[in-house]
Amino acid sequence: MTTTGPEHNDSAGSGTPETPGPGPVFLGAQQAAGVIAAKHRGDFAGAEQLLKAMGAEHVQARGFCLLAELALSLVRTQTGQSMDEPVQELSLLIAETA
Repeated sequence: MTTTGPEHNDSAGSGTPETPGPGPVFLGAQQAAGVIAAKHRGDFAGAEQLLKAMGAEHVQARGFCLLAELALSLVRTQTGQSMDEPVQELSLLIAETA
């Protein structure tokens, strides 16, 4: 990521290419997974609390983006598809439900 600005963190453990390792983005992905798990359990209030606990919208977006990338990588690995194939399938599914 080549973003700059006050919300960008290049400190140790920020999870950026310059400073790899666990950081806020990975915590955000774990929290995003918790939001989804809570919703699937029917705990909508808990999901909302977890979402709010993630903080700013850009933090939420980065967490959900990493979670999506990891989930798609898991699908790709298990199916032997290229990354483009599950992304295309997902895009079609989104278009059908919109």
